[in-house]
Amino acid sequence: MIDFSNGSVFKLNVADPQDIGPAVAPLLIHGEQIVACFKAVRDFVVFTDKRLIAVNVQGMTGKKRDFTSLPYSKVQAFSIETAGTFDLDAELDLWFSGLGKVRLEFKGDADIRRLGQMIATYVL
Repeated sequence: MIDFSNGSVFKLNVADPQDIGPAVAPLLIHGEQIVACFKAVRDFVVFTDKRLIAVNVQGMTGKKRDFTSLPYSKVQAFSIETAGTFDLDAELDLWFSGLGKVRLEFKGDADIRRLGQMIATYVL
């Protein structure tokens, strides 16, 4: 789902952590908590209190999955763009040390300000 050179292909919608949580639960370390979840068509992104986990669902059956873990400790800068009157999508840009920019695009109903505040809490 995340093309690290070109940004997000699909717009992310708010998702229920109850639905997505079990897919990433085996990856979480002791004490790590899921904070927010967003889903595209098949792929999804999970924000925890320690990192962002991007899950790329592959293949016809969707059993093959690529999990990319991006720790907040490697974020050098970030930017949010809120939805507007005509541009109904919001964006989150994160610059990771050694990786570069990662862009996530969200549907307008995502609380991008809250997400930005959460990222600031863990990065600053």
